[in-house]
Amino acid sequence: MTKIIGLTGGIGSGKSTVAKHIASKGIPVYIADDEAKKIMTKKSVIQEIQNLFEENIILEDGQLDRKKIASIVFQAPSLLKKLNEVVHPKVKKHFEEWLKKHKDAPFIVKEVAILFETGGNLDCDKVILVTTPDDIKINRVMQRDNVNREEVIKRMKNQLSDAEKSKKSDFVVTNVKIEDTLIAIDEILNFLKIS
Repeated sequence: MTKIIGLTGGIGSGKSTVAKHIASKGIPVYIADDEAKKIMTKKSVIQEIQNLFEENIILEDGQLDRKKIASIVFQAPSLLKKLNEVVHPKVKKHFEEWLKKHKDAPFIVKEVAILFETGGNLDCDKVILVTTPDDIKINRVMQRDNVNREEVIKRMKNQLSDAEKSKKSDFVVTNVKIEDTLIAIDEILNFLKIS
């Protein structure tokens, strides 16, 4: 039975870099956010999402206006919850299909930003949490997404704190220097291979 290793971390923690590193070792990695984005390009899903919003959130090319959606939902937690209720079951179904293709792997890694918030950790055999001091997170996201500090803090408030996530995680890696982080990740991977 393939073990499912959850990989999570708050916005700007560096979990995507860690996921790429794990994939470079030949370990199957499922990036839930990437799949969610693909699912949100399907016409039926676009319409389902539009139905949640009072204003138009569809661009001229027929795709969703992600920036507009983000600016709305990060100020309306109930709407964010409804959006997740549309997208997450579809991602879960896609993951189950993907997992069947990797049933011979001793373990796979499932990278999910809001693993604990959605209860996805309950489907995992172990969970790796990537943490980073808040000031580093904020600066990373401001540079990466070209948004202001307030916008990043708003997004962070929609996620559980690292302290809360740490209590529920099997492995916690603090990512300040990426070289040190990847060494710690390799040690965890070696442990998982022999356990």
